[in-house]
Amino acid sequence: MSTQGAGSTSDSQGVIAGFKQFLMRGNVMELAVAVVIGAAFTNIVNAVVKGVINPLIGIFGSKNLDKYHSCFSDVCTTSPEGEVTEGVAILWGPVLSATLTFVMTAAVVYFAMVLPMNRLRERQTAQAPVEEAPVEVTEVDLLTQIRDELVAQRNGSAPSADPGTLPTQK
Repeated sequence: MSTQGAGSTSDSQGVIAGFKQFLMRGNVMELAVAVVIGAAFTNIVNAVVKGVINPLIGIFGSKNLDKYHSCFSDVCTTSPEGEVTEGVAILWGPVLSATLTFVMTAAVVYFAMVLPMNRLRERQTAQAPVEEAPVEVTEVDLLTQIRDELVAQRNGSAPSADPGTLPTQK
C-alpha cells in the first residue's frame, strides 16, 4: 500500500509541475494578457463607436444604427422602438455598426501595437551582428580538389593544399 501512495504522490507532483511549466510558458501568459486587454479595449472601442461615430452617422438619419433597415416587401411597418412589426426587412444598421467597431479595433491594434512592435523588431535585427553563412561545399568542389591532388601526386609535386582544407569558391 505504501508503494502505491508514494507512486501516486510523485505522479501528482509531476502532473502539477508539468501544469505549472505549461502555465509559465511565454505564449500562455501573453495570450492571457492579450485576452484581458482585448476585453477592456473592446469596451473603449464600443463607447467610441456609440458615442462619436454613430452620432456622426446620425447627421444623415437616426444616431441609433440599429434602426437602419431596408424592406423587401411593399409594406413595412415599424414600431416606435424601431422594430419591424409588419413586412420583411434586412437590418443592415447593426451590421454597419459592428463593421465600424471591427475596423476601428483593427486600426488601433495595428497602429498602436503591431506597427511599433515590428519597428522595434527591425531595429533589434539591424543592430544584431550579421552571421556569415557557411561556405557550402558541393560535390564538384570535392571532385576538383581530388583531381588537383592526383595531378600533383602524378607530377611528383606536393599537394596544393592541406588534405583537410577545401578550395575556396571563386
